[in-house]
Amino acid sequence: MTASTPDRDYAPFRHDGSDVGVLLCHGFSGAPGSLRDWADHLADAGYTVRLPLLPGHGTRWQDLNRTTFDDWLAEVTREFRELTATCRAVVVCGLSMGGTLTLRLAELYPDQMAGIVLVNPSVLTERWDAKILPLMQRVVPRFPGITSDIAKPGVTEPGYKYMPLKAVYSLSKAWPVVRADLPKVTVPVLLLHSTVDHVVEPVNAQVVRNEVGSSDVIDIQMTRSHHVATMDYDAELIFTSTVEFIEKVTAGIT
Repeated sequence: MTASTPDRDYAPFRHDGSDVGVLLCHGFSGAPGSLRDWADHLADAGYTVRLPLLPGHGTRWQDLNRTTFDDWLAEVTREFRELTATCRAVVVCGLSMGGTLTLRLAELYPDQMAGIVLVNPSVLTERWDAKILPLMQRVVPRFPGITSDIAKPGVTEPGYKYMPLKAVYSLSKAWPVVRADLPKVTVPVLLLHSTVDHVVEPVNAQVVRNEVGSSDVIDIQMTRSHHVATMDYDAELIFTSTVEFIEKVTAGIT
């Protein structure tokens, strides 16, 4: 795993390779650095890779409170359309909320992508405090952060130390929409999920697996990693499985 630096952690990543494109979407309050090793692996495999910095991220947590799910979706949609305009096939990948964005793209553009890769995606929460979030986000600007849920010692996820509640509320309002449209996800799915996750409850993976409309779902449990599995013990499993999946789902596309 490559050493962390500010530029590597927070800068968008772009690599022009083959006519197969891969879009990577990072998680809520995180940054491209949480997926950078994944992006490098895909670039080394020869693909054209895009890993954007989502609006409101990579600066100050207050900036995230000024953005919404629609802003984050607009950014990944822009990158997705650029890839579809120049590549013969596109695969979209996401971690956590990045998985939520990936699912939404698959729901909206089912005929324009070859498949999706999800790592601990979120489509709901069962936490008790979510019920008071509509009120809390009006009076409390932030909660303690959710980054760095990693089992591997000495690894720190880049991102905010605080969780901006207006932005959390926006994400929570998007979850029911994304979940209701899961049957519209008909592309092949590679779903990787941690058995121990302190950020996104494991029930999320079960819901995604059971409710997507795709007949081709590869389900891989990760027993050694926590939420940010792309920086954890199972990172190599994610990277190699993604390449195998991309090769399979893009093989017949011309």
